Amino acid sequence: MKISKYCFFLIIPMTISCNLLKKNADTLLYNGKIFLVDERGSFASAMAIKDGRVMAVGETEELRRNYAAGHEVNLEGKTVYPGFIDAHCHLYGLALSLQWVDLRGAGSFDEVIRRMQERAEQQPDGWLIGRGWDHNLWPGKQFPDRARLDQLFPGRPVVLMRIDGHSLLANRKALEAAGIDTLRRFPAGEVATVNGQLTGILSENAADYMRSIIPGPERQELSELLNRAQEICFRNGLTGVTDAGLDRETVELIDLMHQNGTLKIHVSAMLNPTRENIDYYITKGPYQTDRLHVSSIKLYADGSLGSRTALLKQPYSDDSSVKGIQAASIDSLKKVCALAYRHGYQVNTHCIGDSAVKMMLNIYAGFLKGKNDRRWKIEHAQVVDPADMHLFGDFSIIPSVQATHATSDMYWAVDRLGPERIKGAYAYKQLLEQNGWIPNGTDFPIEQVSPILTFYAAVTRKDLNGFPENGFQPENALSREEALRSVTIWAAMSDFDEKDMGSLQKGKWADFIVTDQDIMTIPWSEIPRTKIREVFVHGEKVFSVPVSR
Repeated sequence: MKISKYCFFLIIPMTISCNLLKKNADTLLYNGKIFLVDERGSFASAMAIKDGRVMAVGETEELRRNYAAGHEVNLEGKTVYPGFIDAHCHLYGLALSLQWVDLRGAGSFDEVIRRMQERAEQQPDGWLIGRGWDHNLWPGKQFPDRARLDQLFPGRPVVLMRIDGHSLLANRKALEAAGIDTLRRFPAGEVATVNGQLTGILSENAADYMRSIIPGPERQELSELLNRAQEICFRNGLTGVTDAGLDRETVELIDLMHQNGTLKIHVSAMLNPTRENIDYYITKGPYQTDRLHVSSIKLYADGSLGSRTALLKQPYSDDSSVKGIQAASIDSLKKVCALAYRHGYQVNTHCIGDSAVKMMLNIYAGFLKGKNDRRWKIEHAQVVDPADMHLFGDFSIIPSVQATHATSDMYWAVDRLGPERIKGAYAYKQLLEQNGWIPNGTDFPIEQVSPILTFYAAVTRKDLNGFPENGFQPENALSREEALRSVTIWAAMSDFDEKDMGSLQKGKWADFIVTDQDIMTIPWSEIPRTKIREVFVHGEKVFSVPVSR
């Protein structure tokens, strides 16, 4: 069939006219399964991106008809989720830990010593630092003492941080460098002694003081470590993190790295309650850029369950001599809360034990009065007396949890708490019901940097071997939709970032990930094997798995 010259010249302007009617986008993704995580739980098969933000979402035919993009991506049926957000972690802590000896998973103190000796051979001078030991994994489950460290490393300071960061073991040289002896005053129980002699175990404020004198990396080295930590986050599908406890110097470095483009991950910073942080940030009100949000302060009410420093209403079931440690006075906690309330800052308080939770719920209630949108948080909310549960809802207090803590602690937590008190521990479903939403995180580097494992633990309440068969306290498991929201939109909400992050809706940052399978539909046992194929922040690809040939 021949086309006349008249028809040919008629087709050209019609084609040009159609193209002119299309809206210009930078990138168009199509033929995928895109979870929007909006209020309706909608799906789309295509998404248009412009200037780093979502321009439109819809069906492939519709968007390809209405949008012209300089770069088109055929997803070929792959699954897309909003970028995962870790609602409670330690990016700075992860960066620092990359230069230390990894003691996680060590099955005995002998194994800890072996790893430290290997590092000492490679690094013969200076402080020798390790992190991640857990005496609950050892025969006898007893805290170690410094005797072998003194013997093997007599001429250099050695500090071994427990996995939760709330306790550490220091040798004689490190204790001397810190000026810690039996005469230095810390709250009761924070400096362990036997027959008047230091064992080397320090907890809470004493442990914090020891950490504060360990020489830190130079600025350039820290920048490199932060970039390495970011790479680990991207590899695991994280596009945003809430760093639970930072100081001005580190926040300013993160801000600078954001500005010069070397750091791209979103960071919401909880400030440590130092005088400098208060004067420089809090009294001036929240600070926000496209990738950094500073609007909260981090407090500590107690320690950890693993170290028996979590503050309980009644003594520990496996040690009736202790109830835990209160990390700060009520007056000091109230003083910071008043300051934060006055300047529009969130208060986010570490609370593990039921007594600490009750104490902070009551303190918060005194400021919040009733229903509100301040979103003050109880970080961890690990052990909650059922009688206190309603206070979360009564005063719109948000529990921020870490699902993998439940599956890491379940082997020994009942020993600490007993059969009745354990029922109010790791009660994520009950906590969710108080306000209708719950943010979730990993607390890395305490747990693995993996929101996929967070999702798995929240849904199954099992370890990676499928234990226990019916799940640990399965009545507190989250549904898959709830678990997905807890690491996306609810995590964003916990930092007042839901207008920009947490779901793939028009106008929000184009932060998303592409996975090799759909965690919402595959058998539960397959969830941990899910691989992150690509990660995008502000529409820019920041991670991808090389295509094998």
